[in-house]
Amino acid sequence: MVGTEVLRRPGGYAVQVLAVAACYYAAARLGLLRQLSVEGAVVTPIWPPTGVAVAALLILGLRCWPGITLGALFAVMSLTTFRVDVLGTLAGQTAAPVCAALLLRRARFHTDLGRLRDGLVLVFLGAMSAMLISSTVGVGLLVLAGKLNAAHFWPVWLAWWVGDAMGVLLVTPLLLSLHGARWPPPLARWKEATALAVVACILVPVAIYTSISPLFLVYPLIIWAALRFQLVGSMLCALLTSVLATVAATDGAGSFAGLSPIEIMAKLQAFNGAMALTALLLSALITEQRNTRRSVEKACQELVEVLQHLTAGEAPPPRAQPGPEGAGEPDDRP
Repeated sequence: MVGTEVLRRPGGYAVQVLAVAACYYAAARLGLLRQLSVEGAVVTPIWPPTGVAVAALLILGLRCWPGITLGALFAVMSLTTFRVDVLGTLAGQTAAPVCAALLLRRARFHTDLGRLRDGLVLVFLGAMSAMLISSTVGVGLLVLAGKLNAAHFWPVWLAWWVGDAMGVLLVTPLLLSLHGARWPPPLARWKEATALAVVACILVPVAIYTSISPLFLVYPLIIWAALRFQLVGSMLCALLTSVLATVAATDGAGSFAGLSPIEIMAKLQAFNGAMALTALLLSALITEQRNTRRSVEKACQELVEVLQHLTAGEAPPPRAQPGPEGAGEPDDRP
C-alpha cells in the first residue's frame, strides 16, 4: 500500500485513494474466483476486500474511505450494470469497514497485534460486529429488489456475514503484520521458514483432499508457525489452508464431496473460522508473552546496573526519558 508520506506530495491524497481502490478491486476479483450458491443466491466463502479495507483504514487513516467506495464500485460494475440499488450496496460495503476502524480505534487497538486483547477486539468488533452492516444491507437490498425470496433471507445473510468476517480475520492481520515487519527478515530464519513452507504445501492438500477428512492435521502446522514466526507465519498458513479448502469446497472434492450446498458452506465456514481464530489468538498470545518477558528482562538488567553502581559508591545512571509514546515514565518517588 501507499505510505502516509505520499500525502505530503502534490496529488498524494488522490494517489492514495486510487491505490486503495486498486487493492480493493484486485482483492474482489480474487474473491470472485470461487463462489457457492446458497438458496439460489451466489456468495463468496471468503471476501478479501473487507480485510483490505479495514487494514487500509487502520494504516492510512479514515481519509482513504473514498478508495473503498471506488474499489467497490469497480467490483460491482464488473458483475452488473449500474442501478439505483447499487448505491445502497456501495454504502454498505464502505460503512462496514469504516465502522470496524472506528470501533477498533475506540477500543485502543494496536496494529502490531502484540496483545491478546488486540486479537479479541479484532475478532469481536472488527469482524463479527462491524460486518453485520454489509451483510444486512446487501441481503436486504436483494430482498427489496425481488432478487431473493424473503424466506431465504437468513441463510443468505449468514453466508454473506461469515464471508465478510472471514476476510477481516484472514487478510487484515496479515497485512498489518507485513506492514510492521522488518524487511528483509533475518537470514537465520530462512531455513526453518522454508521447511515450514514445504511441510505446509504437502500437509495441507493431503488434509483437505483426502476423503477421510483429516482436517485436524493443519492445527499442529498452525501452532508451529505461531510459535516460531508469530502472526506473519500463522496467518500465512491459515490463508493458504483457507484458500485450498475453499477451492475444494467449490469443486465438491475431498473433504467436501457428497455434501449439499448448505452442508458445504457450514463445514467450510466452521473450519475456516476455527482455524483463523486459532492462528490469530494464539500468535497474539505468544507475542504478548514474549513482549512481557523482554520487558521483565530489561527491567532486571537496569536494576542490576543500579545495584552495581550503588555497591561501588557511585551515583546510579539517569533513567532514560520517556519516548514519544509515553512509555517508561520516570519514577518520582524518593
